[in-house]
Amino acid sequence: TGPMSSECLGNLLRITLSTEYFVDKYLSFAVVDQSGIAWELDEIMASQCGYTVTYSNWSSIEFRASALSCHSHLEEDMFTVTIQIKASHTPDMKNAATHLQSASCHYGPWTPRELVCESNYMEVSVRKEIPQTVKDFIQDEPEDWTFPFPEAKTEEASIWQIVFHHPEEKKAFLVSDAWSAGYGLHTTDTRVLLRIPYTAEQIQLVQDQGITFSAVRSSTFYKQRWMILMVDTAMACPVGGVDYTNKTIIWTVPKYIQLLSAGATNFKDVLVEAGVDLHKLSAEEMASRKYVLSNDLNEITVKIPIGAEGGYYKTSVNSGQHGAKYTINLFLEHQWEDNKWGLTKHTIIKEIETPFEQVELAITNNSNLNARLMNVTVGMFLPDVELVNLTIEGVTVAVPEAVQHGYLIYEIRYANGSKAYVIQVPFDAPSIKKEYLRADMRAHILNVTLAFMIHPTSETFSVLVTTSSTAKDAVLPRARGYCDGKNLHLIITHGNVDHNWLPFISDWHLTPDAAQKYNYSLRDNGSHLAVSVPFLSSHVNYEDFHTSGIKASLHLTLKDGITFANRTDFSVSCRFSPSELIKCLPNGTVVITAVKFVGISDLDISLLVLRDRECKPSLVTEKTATFKFNVNTCGTNRKFNSTTMTYENEVLYFKPGSDIPVYQLKFACSYAIKQAVDVRYESKKNPPPSIKPGFGSLALSLKLFKEKSYSDPYQELEYPVVKYLREALYFEVELLQPQDARLELNLNDCWATNSQSQDSLPQWPILINGCANSEDSYATALHEVVYSSRVKFPQHLKRFEVRMFTFVQGTTLLQE
Repeated sequence: TGPMSSECLGNLLRITLSTEYFVDKYLSFAVVDQSGIAWELDEIMASQCGYTVTYSNWSSIEFRASALSCHSHLEEDMFTVTIQIKASHTPDMKNAATHLQSASCHYGPWTPRELVCESNYMEVSVRKEIPQTVKDFIQDEPEDWTFPFPEAKTEEASIWQIVFHHPEEKKAFLVSDAWSAGYGLHTTDTRVLLRIPYTAEQIQLVQDQGITFSAVRSSTFYKQRWMILMVDTAMACPVGGVDYTNKTIIWTVPKYIQLLSAGATNFKDVLVEAGVDLHKLSAEEMASRKYVLSNDLNEITVKIPIGAEGGYYKTSVNSGQHGAKYTINLFLEHQWEDNKWGLTKHTIIKEIETPFEQVELAITNNSNLNARLMNVTVGMFLPDVELVNLTIEGVTVAVPEAVQHGYLIYEIRYANGSKAYVIQVPFDAPSIKKEYLRADMRAHILNVTLAFMIHPTSETFSVLVTTSSTAKDAVLPRARGYCDGKNLHLIITHGNVDHNWLPFISDWHLTPDAAQKYNYSLRDNGSHLAVSVPFLSSHVNYEDFHTSGIKASLHLTLKDGITFANRTDFSVSCRFSPSELIKCLPNGTVVITAVKFVGISDLDISLLVLRDRECKPSLVTEKTATFKFNVNTCGTNRKFNSTTMTYENEVLYFKPGSDIPVYQLKFACSYAIKQAVDVRYESKKNPPPSIKPGFGSLALSLKLFKEKSYSDPYQELEYPVVKYLREALYFEVELLQPQDARLELNLNDCWATNSQSQDSLPQWPILINGCANSEDSYATALHEVVYSSRVKFPQHLKRFEVRMFTFVQGTTLLQE
């Protein structure tokens, strides 16, 4: 059928535009006159000249023209209208395609008076030979005639005039003034026509039988040969009369309206017909649709069930809420006879729209767990709705751009014209939030706002889509613990659920600042959380004490960062040497630390004493009490043997009123007996030491360690090692051969390259002449090497710490 089709409907021509062809296009309308000139159509010109453009029924576009429209060509009983439509994909109408459509329709036979109530104008046309205006109703005095005569005599081109009647005054317009005011005036050989937009200044709202009408009382004058004639061109169209009861539209139109029936008697109905979209319906058709048409003595009533065939639903928004309204374009024709006009035909085109009714939208989650894909359907929507953008984590993106954020969106259309939108997002998309539930279960949460536009009104509304899918993909953090003789260490490997979990020891939140305050170590490189706590500290639990050592444990809990609910617990337990509790200084001072053991809840650590109960602790914490005293005080006993002198004491706790201790920690300090002898000596200046250069074979090794304790080096299988910028790297250089205690290893120059070749560029100095590079923002730190079971010759090792860095700018040596 092409992009347009035409249809003749009595004295109206309708041209319907193909929705499929013109969808998503910007349109402009023009009417072509008999000279081929295209007159661009706007709302003012349309209502003045008898044209109507409607967008309805899910973007259906209609153009209607009156038989007596401004640019129609009348010939015998035919009228012809030609329209020009431009369609473009852009609002500036560039590269617009032009379409011409010409259509002809038969009209007539005309009744003496025809009244048309269109959606944007009122139109009245009367025969020229009809009776003059009734005396005492519209014209009160013959003075109405005095308006046209002067102009008719002095302005030969002024062939008519119109006088509007108001209760308080009358206002006359020449044809040129009337056109300028927006009124449409037309005359043919047999008829006079007046067209009034609903927005015209002279419109009055009047009540008739309780129904509101938009009305105009007017007299129109025209010159015919040597006479000036006057006709009554009063007009009224109902703007009210619609009620909604029990899911039914009730439209009531009074008959024989006083304004249109002045001076007439002997009324007789000739025809009452109704229909939809300008198509008259038979009684059988109306019954099948459950329509009811009632023609009573004083009124005509049309009843339409809401949702019935012939109407349609369109999407609407009220206070941001999605809903719908039922719309139906009714058509009513009433013809009657009276003794004044003969036959009058009153045609009313009435678009009725029901009140807003909220419609809930269904959000259905059909996620594919095997494919790890969120699959959410949102709907149902009417065809006039379009998804235009999404807001993802506060960022608004158009639908075509959503794929860049991992969102695949497509539309599903159903046979009844409705549709839904499907959103697919991978579980691992950045915007999908994860929430740990239990065991190995995680919730994957989609939270996105969809913005929709309604056509053709361009109204918008939004829908918040929040849904979750549960999958068995939780990886919990795991930990390993160890002790190094002075500290307890926990290294926690992060999982995929603990990104916002917080470390707690008891109910104490372990933050970097809090750890520093207690001289703890807390480090997190993104993949691992490392916690180190000294053996003697407030947050270590002491469980038992044997000659083999003191069992100490560190308990750490990871809590949810929002709810602070316990998520998981880790602990490390080790035995520490009893020597960690006591220091026997050469000057006879003893420092002893007593600890509070788990299970002794009623022990007040501050009330611990030595044998001399006046000797109290000098330092008390929540779980430790430290005494500092001389071996000759506080009730200390002394014992001798051939080689040593031993001092003994004990830490005691007495319950109030009791002399039997409930806590007893015995300790002793032994000193080797030294013999004092006189030694004769004389001073002699020694020559300065000298070093002679030589050559020989040296075996060296360079190792990278995991921790500052230099106890756990990286093994071959663990390379390459991945580190973050500025993270510490712990290096150790060792002289392996010869194992000569007289030798000492000294590092002169150390540098880094980005390849295995020591001579490649770029290079960055780490040590210069045995010292840290002064140009380095993070200076190399040298660490002391002490004797241990692994280190027999501390002088054969050098240890240093370097902050992780990277080379940039190709082969150019960096200076920062």
